[in-house]
Amino acid sequence: MSGFKDMVQADIKGVFLNLDEFAELHTVVYDGVTYEGIPMVMSGIKESERPALVSTGGDRIQGLYLVTAVVHFAASDLGGVVPEKGMRISISDSDDGYLRDYRVASSVNELGMIRLELEAIDE
Repeated sequence: MSGFKDMVQADIKGVFLNLDEFAELHTVVYDGVTYEGIPMVMSGIKESERPALVSTGGDRIQGLYLVTAVVHFAASDLGGVVPEKGMRISISDSDDGYLRDYRVASSVNELGMIRLELEAIDE
């Protein structure tokens, strides 16, 4: 069994989080700690496709949008820390370093790979 787990760990860094294949470097700020140069795969809804937020009364809130994203990275890159559901996390855009704040909607650690579903409000 350890042979399979070793192969999975090698594939996480060597294939899925390979900067020449899928991953990009990001800075992550979680629970007051900054982690720089984290290879991660981040996907989400494109800006033009974002749905407008709806108030509790069912009316659309003009100018505010719910931004969602899914992020994958190696658990070892945060020193074994797994972000918890409901907590705040900031992740940089890969190209300009701007940190965007998110709320962790769900968090899963499977075989050393963290998968986060994130939400943010944008104008």
